[in-house]
Amino acid sequence: MLFNSFSFLVFLPIVYALFWGVHYAKGIEQKLKWQHAILLIASYFFYAYWNIWFLVLLIFSTSLDFYSGQKVANKSSRLGKKTWFWLSIGVNFALLGFFKYYNFLVSSLADLAQSIDWSWEPTLLLITLPVGISFYTFHGLSYVIDIYKERIKPEKDMLVYGLFVCFFPLLVAGPIERANHLIPQLKEEKKFNRAQSIFGLQQMLWGFFKKIVIADNCAVYVNQIFGQQESLNSASLIVGAVLFSFQIYGDFSGYSDIALGTARLFGIELLNNFNFPYFAKNVAEFWKRWHISLTSWFRDYLYIPLGGNRVSKLRRVGNTLTVFLVSGLWHGASWTYVFWGFLNGLFLVPQAVSKRFMWVSQSKLVSGLRILITFSIVTIFWVFFRAKSISEAFAYLAGMVQHGGWIPDISGRKNLVILSVLIVGFMGIEWLGRHTLSPLVRINAIRNRWVKWTFYYSLMVLILYFYRGNDQFIYFQF
Repeated sequence: MLFNSFSFLVFLPIVYALFWGVHYAKGIEQKLKWQHAILLIASYFFYAYWNIWFLVLLIFSTSLDFYSGQKVANKSSRLGKKTWFWLSIGVNFALLGFFKYYNFLVSSLADLAQSIDWSWEPTLLLITLPVGISFYTFHGLSYVIDIYKERIKPEKDMLVYGLFVCFFPLLVAGPIERANHLIPQLKEEKKFNRAQSIFGLQQMLWGFFKKIVIADNCAVYVNQIFGQQESLNSASLIVGAVLFSFQIYGDFSGYSDIALGTARLFGIELLNNFNFPYFAKNVAEFWKRWHISLTSWFRDYLYIPLGGNRVSKLRRVGNTLTVFLVSGLWHGASWTYVFWGFLNGLFLVPQAVSKRFMWVSQSKLVSGLRILITFSIVTIFWVFFRAKSISEAFAYLAGMVQHGGWIPDISGRKNLVILSVLIVGFMGIEWLGRHTLSPLVRINAIRNRWVKWTFYYSLMVLILYFYRGNDQFIYFQF
């Protein structure tokens, strides 16, 4: 089920009413069990709406990690703990590897064989990637790892653990939660908070604006430009790259805002996933602001176990590149994602080697230039993320310089002007709220009620005007 669908518009109020409808059940434990059951059933229905057979895989993965966590904690011998730990890790990676990487792996091996004049025709399978498998797999992995490292104790209630993995707002595209952050919230008594629900609805509205008004309108031009890159002039290609930067930000951060807002309706605070990434002053800072839950996951479960900053400079460089190569592969089974990850890692190497590479000037002019330069670098990197192949990405970047022409020669230029105004307005609001958790904090601080609610009603009008149907979120493919 998509957030931006009529089905979700019907689904959410029903779940909301049922969840708070048991508020007056006798006893806190009884009420929590009913609420957990309602949310878990709703989450399974939400997921099965795409493909009911993949729900079986989700339940299997959840049950495996729940049971493995119990065994890892309860086994007295080191060998017993390791056996169950590696069983969970191995099965999780085997499932993820088969569904997401099998065809990519055998195709890459066939290409390698062909390069050394060895003929091999690989057997490719018609595999449908289960929605959200990369996200819920990482939930389970972090849970079992934390138990093995004795950071947390295993959860004894299957309903609670099932919700930790499958809670529908975060199930298919994050944020990637941690057990020590989400599970205690699930076990707390929920008291209806009107202000929290209102802010949740406002955050959902802001997320729908990002997705429907900004991202989906950018997608129209991005698809056109990337599909005709050989015949378009340089200005058009530059516009296409910049618009994709705003498309992927509006799409993914929009999803995260809808997820966080939806969770707030049920009294749950999820991890913040974005912190105004396009206002970063270097690539390292960008990755502290973009997809924060994934970046911190790789830091805690890959970078630090590899030695982190406690090793030699050469090892630090290797650790940094390893993390970003794996991050690129996590995003998709294609060499374009791997190369995109490598480029990002390469730009973090100077910071991994020495703090002297960090800028120290605090002047507004220098800060503004650094933000612009960082945005330009990230935009160039996004071309590799969007392109079908690495060679196509390099051809696109070459065309940005070599094709000539400084007026875009694409259709719909009048609407492009309108979209540009909307993007400027969107980023202006983000800029005003850049020192807060969300730009809505600044909007809600406005004392004049007419001004504040005019803003929200304007968002609603724009969403309804630009709504084009159930356009899928980009990160659903991961």
